[in-house]
Amino acid sequence: MTLSSPVSLASNALADTFFDWGVIAETFPRLISEGLLNTLTIAAGAIVLGVVIALAAAMLLLSNRWWVRLPARLYVDVFRGLPVIITVMLVGVGLPAAGIRPFGTDPLGYAVLAIGIISGAYTAEIFRSGIQSVDPGQLQAARSLGLSYLKAMRLVVVPQGIRRVLPAMTGQFVKDIKESSLVYLLGLAVGQRELYFIAQEEVARTYNSSPLIAAGICYLALTIPMTYFVNYLDRRLREGPRPDKTPASADPDLPTTPLQPAGGEAR
Repeated sequence: MTLSSPVSLASNALADTFFDWGVIAETFPRLISEGLLNTLTIAAGAIVLGVVIALAAAMLLLSNRWWVRLPARLYVDVFRGLPVIITVMLVGVGLPAAGIRPFGTDPLGYAVLAIGIISGAYTAEIFRSGIQSVDPGQLQAARSLGLSYLKAMRLVVVPQGIRRVLPAMTGQFVKDIKESSLVYLLGLAVGQRELYFIAQEEVARTYNSSPLIAAGICYLALTIPMTYFVNYLDRRLREGPRPDKTPASADPDLPTTPLQPAGGEAR
């Protein structure tokens, strides 16, 4: 009878705990059918809400008047400084307890609101830095053409600023997707559970950590393609349209035989 080495026993225990493919295969259908959709719903809603809040806050932060900048600065500093879990609990538990129930008893709405508020605080600083990086001459040129300040910002300056911060925005959107896992604290109803909530339930049922690996794979399937796509888009925007490499001789409208000198013959 041969005894297994401690290293072999440890590796087997590690594989059984984190990579039990039977448990993973059993967890995946529920993760994909329910958790993936709800994670995308929470993250997409939070991203849209965060971008809207961030644009408004960034415009306030760029004001020359301190009393206009102050509310936006307080909002950004407070919600960037608070731990995400505290903000989720304040919004999802504190607001209903105080009688403020814009979404009734639906925890999904409070989840989107909480993550959106946090996302807006971070994205506002991203937008502000991007807009300030645009050459002031762009704004002056737009104003010289008769555009108002707000119209010049909306049509000329802001689009250029956002294009410059696409990679940073992608990082924030990836963060929103990951932070959606914290909304399990709000006690989502059946049919509303996101990836982490479902994985946590499966861990408690099977006493195995493999469902967390399955949930991690689902998160990676969302975040990695998004990162590469935005990096590709950013690279294309920086390089501009690709020049046409078709040779002039390939143009069907051009003559294919050499031109002859006027009044002469071909030699």
